[in-house]
Amino acid sequence: MSLVLLVPGGSGQLGRELAALDGVEVIAPGSAELDITSAGSVIEAVSTIAGKNAVVVNAAAYTAVDKAETDQARAFAVNADGPRVLAAVCSSRGVPLVHVSTDYVFPGDGTAPYEVDAAPGPRSIYGLTKLAGEDAVLGSGADAWVVRTSWVYGAWGKNFVKTMARLEASRDTLSVVDDQVGSPTWTYDLARGLAELASRIVAGEGPESRVLHATAADSVTWAGFARAIFEELGADPGRVKSCGTEDYPLPARRPAYSVLSNAAWVAGGLTPLRGWREALGEAFARHGDEFRG
Repeated sequence: MSLVLLVPGGSGQLGRELAALDGVEVIAPGSAELDITSAGSVIEAVSTIAGKNAVVVNAAAYTAVDKAETDQARAFAVNADGPRVLAAVCSSRGVPLVHVSTDYVFPGDGTAPYEVDAAPGPRSIYGLTKLAGEDAVLGSGADAWVVRTSWVYGAWGKNFVKTMARLEASRDTLSVVDDQVGSPTWTYDLARGLAELASRIVAGEGPESRVLHATAADSVTWAGFARAIFEELGADPGRVKSCGTEDYPLPARRPAYSVLSNAAWVAGGLTPLRGWREALGEAFARHGDEFRG
């Protein structure tokens, strides 16, 4: 059975990874081609795949976490209003929707991995907009799933791995926050997981839980992640020094604990993503030149 994916946000780092999937027909328009806040644009795009073995995977998002604190109208438009429009059209055309969300919907004060039904409590405007998007999708009546992920990096776009590679080449030492914990997730593994979910949905075997978590297994601090990146670069990880969140103030509050439980993902019969450290090693083996810039 052939699978067709329509991926709004196709020019982003996850969208481009989805577009590169083998064995799947992927239509991946960027925001200039498909503005999810425009009902007419969304109706036209979704109508082209209606009636096929198709799923919409929404990778379109406003991800400038700090800028969102002052650019609230645009952040809400893309992260809340856009998914609402997309879900309404998917519902009317009978096309399933998978909406990608974030660990930032949680307050970050936990000590054990967040389950899918844990109480949200975003601490930033970005987190608020993403939670509003989740609510819009789940309350739309569409055949829809929300997939939360975290600490995403890949060969395309801007991300932490590329930043660390650039700084390693230009600084003797650097300080990185060591009191925030999460699960770095490679877009390659996430894209394959989303494709597996989409395949299950078109086969009529979609998971019972409409909210799922898909992140790499295991967790680490940002400083620990940075040291692992240095190791992959062939650099001394001791050059990465620890600092606290208070030493690196930013406009938006970050969750101190961002680890998400994959229990619902596994219970839905989906393949768990591998450990973050193994994934990072393969990511560098495949895309070392891209990460180094």
